[in-house]
Amino acid sequence: MILTVTLNLALDVTYQVPGVDWDGVNRVSAVHRRAGGKGVNVARVLAALGHDVLVTGLAGGPTGRAVEADLRAAGLPAALHPIAGDSRTTLTVSDLPASGTTPPAEPTASGEPGAAGAAGEARTALFNEPGPEVTADELAGFLRHFESLLDAADAVVLSGSLPRGAPADTYAALAAVAAGRGVPAIVDADGDPLRHAPKGRPAIVKPNAEELARAVPGGGPAEGAQALRGQGAQAVVVSMGAEGLLAVTGEGTFRARMPYTVRGNPTGAGDSLVAGLALGLVEAEPWPARLRRAAALGAAAVATPVAGDFDPDVYADIHPQIIIT
Repeated sequence: MILTVTLNLALDVTYQVPGVDWDGVNRVSAVHRRAGGKGVNVARVLAALGHDVLVTGLAGGPTGRAVEADLRAAGLPAALHPIAGDSRTTLTVSDLPASGTTPPAEPTASGEPGAAGAAGEARTALFNEPGPEVTADELAGFLRHFESLLDAADAVVLSGSLPRGAPADTYAALAAVAAGRGVPAIVDADGDPLRHAPKGRPAIVKPNAEELARAVPGGGPAEGAQALRGQGAQAVVVSMGAEGLLAVTGEGTFRARMPYTVRGNPTGAGDSLVAGLALGLVEAEPWPARLRRAAALGAAAVATPVAGDFDPDVYADIHPQIIIT
């Protein structure tokens, strides 16, 4: 079982609007509302691949109850810890044509493999609420809850933003607790939580190129990844848009190169990628196979309008064409 931790759970709302008028009134062609947050998206992908998952995190208020109801409706097992504050809502506005593929392009701002998003093309805008402020008592209660779930877990995914009130080293602390119980952890974070993450000795840290550059200024992705490894991470996997993935591991350095660019919505592509890394971790796959599956899942997620989904046809097509060196 893979345990996914989302401390800043959300109700994700996605608007699909063909031809957005960014200065005027728009008619929404499709609306999607469902439980979200990066760990929830990871769990959706893992469940779609037939793997056992358990979603945990902090949930409160009417929005938290809506998140719990959606998880039940989706058949995603969850063990959420209650808080007093109301969980957040996120809004994604996608101005997108039908998805498709093109020859390889330059890396994109999303930092996820296979994602297209060059200037002048269709755009996706995200509006993320900060979420509730949590108390020290609520965090201590979650830590006890988290420890109780580790007995059944084969791996843990710690991902997404931290709620207000949570210390920046929260993911490092949770990863260290998991490691002490023999459960490997993957951390997918940004900013200070990413900088602190290696202290918990996670099995994998997964930044994108922009996040890594902010955490380790100066030098390129390889140097930044090596720096995080030197601080305690066992492996660092960097997503670099259409240039694919870079993995700096104890077994060597690997590159996964994408054969073509998938156009669509990059929101959630990194979560699908992390799902692939988590599967490779629990199945003890060699790094080349692990990276190929992760990169293919990330690209296949771009072809779908909603985070937490992936296009199986795109996955089947692109997977064997990814080049590992």
